[in-house]
Amino acid sequence: MGEADRRRADVLVNGLYAEYGRSVLLFVTRLTGDRSGAEDIVQETLVRAWKHADDLVEDKGSVLGWLLTVARNLVADRARARALRPLELGDIAEHSRIHGDHSESVVNTMMLGDALRQVSAAHRDVVVELYYRGRSVTEAARELGVPPGTVKSRLYYALRALRTLISVPGP
Repeated sequence: MGEADRRRADVLVNGLYAEYGRSVLLFVTRLTGDRSGAEDIVQETLVRAWKHADDLVEDKGSVLGWLLTVARNLVADRARARALRPLELGDIAEHSRIHGDHSESVVNTMMLGDALRQVSAAHRDVVVELYYRGRSVTEAARELGVPPGTVKSRLYYALRALRTLISVPGP
């Protein structure tokens, strides 16, 4: 990596931290229940983003999704490493706080929210009416003031755009 590439990666990581650092920290803190450990994982996530800067700037998918996936994998790696060593007194209290892993659901919700903010308002409205409010095509058409065929067409293009936005490049 040349000096210019390093500077470009540094600028990218600083921008990622400014834009997504808080979201990733909240996500990891929810997963682990440990703010201090979460900060370490966010730092390691950004180091990996720095190493893969070229992948993140080529518009291959959701950057937030990539960051959350890397962070979730780091949490899992730490949990596996901790499971291989004997429990210490401090770890016993920590284990009692864990009530299941809902990380995938949190990641999916955050990625979908991020993607929905990026599609047009017309497409977002159709998705919200049909999937979040549970309306039929006819009901959504009436609510939005458009023909049912328009609702179907907008849904098709909305789902296509969301699939593109949510696709996550590998770490």
